[in-house]
Amino acid sequence: MNSVQSTVALAPAPAFYRLGGWVARHRWPVLIGYLIVFVIVGVFGVRVFGAMQSEGFDDPASDSARAAVALAEEFGARDPVVVLAIESPDGVEAGASQAQALLDDISQVSGVSEVVSYWSTGGAPSLVSEDGITTRALVYAKDDADTAQISTDIVDAYTGEQGNLVVYAFGGDVVGNAFTTTITGDLARAESIAIPITALILLFVFGSVVAAGLPFLVAGGTILGSFFALWVVSTVTDVSVFSLNLVTGLGLALGIDYSLLFISRFREELAGGQSVPDAVAATVGSAGKTVFVSGITVAFALAALLIYPQYFLRSFAYAGIAVSLLAIAGALTAIPALLAILGRNVNRLKVRRGDLAPKDDGAWSRIARFVMRYPWPVLVATVAFLLVLAAPALGAVFGQVDERALPPDHPAAAAGQVLQDRFPGNESAPYNIVLREPSSDADVLAYAEEISLLPDVERVTTPTDVVVDGAVVAPNPDPTTWTTADAVRLEAISSVRPIDPEGAELVADIRAVSSPAQATLVGGIAAQWDDATSSVLDRIWIVLLWLALATFVILFLFTGSVLIPIKAFVLNLLSLGATLGVLVWVFQNGYLQWLTGDYTVTGTVDLPTLVLIGVIAFALSMDYEVFMLSRIKEEHDAGMDTADAVAFGLQRTGRIITAAALLIAIVFASFLTSSATNIKQLGLGVTVAILLDATVVRALLVPAFMRIAGNANWWAPGPLKRLHARVGLREG
Repeated sequence: MNSVQSTVALAPAPAFYRLGGWVARHRWPVLIGYLIVFVIVGVFGVRVFGAMQSEGFDDPASDSARAAVALAEEFGARDPVVVLAIESPDGVEAGASQAQALLDDISQVSGVSEVVSYWSTGGAPSLVSEDGITTRALVYAKDDADTAQISTDIVDAYTGEQGNLVVYAFGGDVVGNAFTTTITGDLARAESIAIPITALILLFVFGSVVAAGLPFLVAGGTILGSFFALWVVSTVTDVSVFSLNLVTGLGLALGIDYSLLFISRFREELAGGQSVPDAVAATVGSAGKTVFVSGITVAFALAALLIYPQYFLRSFAYAGIAVSLLAIAGALTAIPALLAILGRNVNRLKVRRGDLAPKDDGAWSRIARFVMRYPWPVLVATVAFLLVLAAPALGAVFGQVDERALPPDHPAAAAGQVLQDRFPGNESAPYNIVLREPSSDADVLAYAEEISLLPDVERVTTPTDVVVDGAVVAPNPDPTTWTTADAVRLEAISSVRPIDPEGAELVADIRAVSSPAQATLVGGIAAQWDDATSSVLDRIWIVLLWLALATFVILFLFTGSVLIPIKAFVLNLLSLGATLGVLVWVFQNGYLQWLTGDYTVTGTVDLPTLVLIGVIAFALSMDYEVFMLSRIKEEHDAGMDTADAVAFGLQRTGRIITAAALLIAIVFASFLTSSATNIKQLGLGVTVAILLDATVVRALLVPAFMRIAGNANWWAPGPLKRLHARVGLREG
């Protein structure tokens, strides 16, 4: 059955067909209106770059978060906003006068309340390195101060070579500012690489210069509109700077996907003898419905990230939902309006020989028929291949972003390494313990002594004493912020990195010690990371359930089948497992740095980024699933048997899916140029997942499975069939 017969046999969905006809009649007002909105949102959307936050990894409802609130609001205890390491090559005493003068200047920085140093404490041993050439100074901020600005001012004016001294600055805001600056620059660099390469490939894929420009119309409006949406969201809640990478990547991805689908179908309708207005209406009636379902599916998949309390992950949901909905809007208005204006001129300035209209038979059809002749061998071999790729995931060790995700030579990363290497106790990352209604001072001291005996604990400070290795060695030098009417706090200093498996193990060990209080809260960076990791892992099943339900509901409404949604979900999980295995092998084990660029191997993979990769890849795979199923079901409903419908559907959509996947892979692969390891991980993960899905899954697993299932592909129990007849997304 050729495409003309198919179009006649299946009248497009009336609502989308009418929309296409309306846009064709009002093409100039629609296009001009789109461009005006494009400019307006662009003017306001660029404000998003000044409103983004660089943190958001912590669970605000966790014990560690409550401990942080208690420390700040009840005890008045503060963490330093900046930790300085001051290196004097000739020794601490030789550089004393210059170092003290520098610290006096820093104490005058706007917002700084106090600077605690080796000299201000009378020579505290914990503030000088074991080699005697580096001192540590702690900079504290006033209660209402802008800590990010303080960090910026100190880094800009007082770090690096200062006379005979070398000054390093570290702290949460220092690292956060470094990530913001790095990612903003990386984003511009990635776009400067991806867009020219994408433009060249688009010329070949679309076959003409004119057609190749359409994706940028949709992508441009989608990206700027999403920036505007995120800016609006940032006025009411925190939004992570990392989400900007998704806006550009997914915006280009969907712009390319939807433009390819529309132009391919428009050329098909023109080749079938339709007039330009009728071809536009028919294109929106068929491809428009597919785009609508695809975009809604992507939005629902990314909405799964709203399940998490961390605003880092929620920000990607805001970004993904905005991109998906705006891409739908652009695809259903701007593209058909421009197609109606261009008409057959969409093929002007051809760069490929021959007819640009889709063909009924070709390489993809032959691949599908070959697979369907040997479905079981292909299915078994392909699943085995994916399981081999997934095998390294069994040894995954989860971590989270810290300064080591920056380039090793970045000043913030270098500062963190200097402090880690030269000072025995990690003073900038204490384990804070809040005891509510403790039984007695003696019991508190016994509790502190037990904690001090844990591996890697350097010392524990109580309201009255400093405890080392189970014994009191000194009185607390500053007992003013350690007690309230019904609570006391303790501080444990450890030699391990807080954001590491060893840090999480120490948190668990501290929490396992029998407490003398009615309630015990353990806080600090290590506890926050451990709680955040648990928060992510504990909700994975909810995310999977959400994705499973979204897949089932949307694909059932689209196809009327029970089996096809289950197949789609299972195949997606296989593909994601293989992607996780690749990421563990590369980033946890440190392979392929010639491809990814240099980064610090920490022996872990960033867990929040893995969740993002999984959800983004799932969303894009569903995008391709809808593209393919739309055409297969259209031909099956027109009278083809399942095998012929699969072959024809893969022929008509295989080139679109593969081309779109290649172009999207280029966009996300450009993230490998980032200096931040987690952005590299995001880029490689999405690239691998997309390429696996568009080739191994679509070309091999889907045809093999559908051939084996036969007519069962379209089966549903009677009640669900009747439900689909009433509310299903059907043609006609």
